[in-house]
Amino acid sequence: MTEYREILRLHALGFSQRNIANSCHASKTTVSHVLKKAKELGISWPLDENQTNGALKKLFSSPSRKPEASSPLPDFAYIRKELMRSGVTKKLLWVEYMEECKLNNQTPLMYSQFCHYIQQDEQKRRASMHINRKPAEQIEVDWAGDPAQIIDPDTGEITNVSIFVATMSYSQYSYAEGFLNEKQQAWITAHVHMYQYFGGVTRILVPDNLRTAVDHNKDWYTPKLNRSYHEMAEHYGTANIPARVRKPQDKPSVEGAVGHISTWIIGALRNEQFFSLSELNSAILKKLDALNRKEFQKKEGSRLSLFRNEEVPYLLPLPSTPYELAVWKQATVQFNYHISIEGMLYSVPSEYIKKKVDVRITETIVEVFYNHTRIASHRRLYGRRGQYGTLNQHMPPDHQKYAEWDGNRFRKWATKIGPFTARTVNSMLSFYKVEQQSYRACMGLLQLSKKYGDEKLEAACEKAVSFTGTPSSKIIKNILVTAASNKTPLSEPVESKKNIYGMTRGAKYYGGGNEDDK
Repeated sequence: MTEYREILRLHALGFSQRNIANSCHASKTTVSHVLKKAKELGISWPLDENQTNGALKKLFSSPSRKPEASSPLPDFAYIRKELMRSGVTKKLLWVEYMEECKLNNQTPLMYSQFCHYIQQDEQKRRASMHINRKPAEQIEVDWAGDPAQIIDPDTGEITNVSIFVATMSYSQYSYAEGFLNEKQQAWITAHVHMYQYFGGVTRILVPDNLRTAVDHNKDWYTPKLNRSYHEMAEHYGTANIPARVRKPQDKPSVEGAVGHISTWIIGALRNEQFFSLSELNSAILKKLDALNRKEFQKKEGSRLSLFRNEEVPYLLPLPSTPYELAVWKQATVQFNYHISIEGMLYSVPSEYIKKKVDVRITETIVEVFYNHTRIASHRRLYGRRGQYGTLNQHMPPDHQKYAEWDGNRFRKWATKIGPFTARTVNSMLSFYKVEQQSYRACMGLLQLSKKYGDEKLEAACEKAVSFTGTPSSKIIKNILVTAASNKTPLSEPVESKKNIYGMTRGAKYYGGGNEDDK
């Protein structure tokens, strides 16, 4: 599905349609169509949570107008000359082209066609244009090819350490940090530390085609951003534009920085021994500071001076809190309307039973999404496996009634009926090690009260406790059913009942009795 929300977010940040298309892996025509329809409908970022991609798709589904065949072509020589000037973009030239067409009563090309013809002209001329980066425009990130090493002080085992490298494209100001692996946790943590080191955020972030940054699905050439990585970029208000596969020229700054860091940091530390990751990173920061302060050979100043003087004023501010890594997983809703995440069970609305859902997991929160819409949120559970996080509103109506009952409520209900019913309920609740196991039996007793009435239930409980210390709902039900079929009253006191047990031996038989009887 087209990432309508992301297109509108990046447009609000001031990105060109080409950059938006690259970041969202959509065609420029699609981006142009979305922005045009959004303008017509008065839709702009920020959006409400209920304005999902699915809802926006319905709003933007009307077909686009096809350009007229008589649209004039732009002046390519003039465009090439103007693009070399600072601050001039294709969008600006297209607006000027449209105004000229309107003055001549001609139908102009759409922006996507305008860019397409310019690209074709560039390809015909086989000319490459040097791109002058703007201050604080983008950061390029990658892992260095050569690892550093740490030594286990107890065993002497040597462990390779991967070096994360980030470079400001304009000033070449760099950041580096060592990690024990290149997994998602290390990749995201490196970015959080990088933004703290730079003290701000650039508008564009250019990573390599790593698994932690890009999900390679069916088409290798149109990668899809890793969900956690995209979420991190959205948190910091930047746009991810991955470099093309096997195209190092898309991130030349970081490629050059990798070489410098391999020489001036990793190479310079080759004869030193480090026994912990923190010890190694402290040494890396010292060497990194020296590298950033080193004077350029072919121009004035250093990376640090250029960064402070020309980039820092244009950096976007850091968010109030650092990004918290969120892991995404898929789960299937079980018949008990719960999903299992790392041994814990969390409820979702019962109408999603057997549906596949996306789960966002942080250190504190577990959120459940269906078709990009959040349907449940829970505090993350820790400790003993098999714990349940259940919200009453997620239960079916009949389960909600059952969940409202607890031991004290059953006791209050039984006391209102009578002492023998209360005695029976207390016996049931104390019979199991876990009180909740007896709730079903107590609910069965409640149903008997509705069917036979409170008076008959109290009489049946009185009769049950007269011959057993652990009465059950089954015994009491049998008493009520038998009394109903034989039409025998249950309310008659026990002491007034006739002897129905046949001949019994009295006290005289055993040598007892009164003196008068002797």
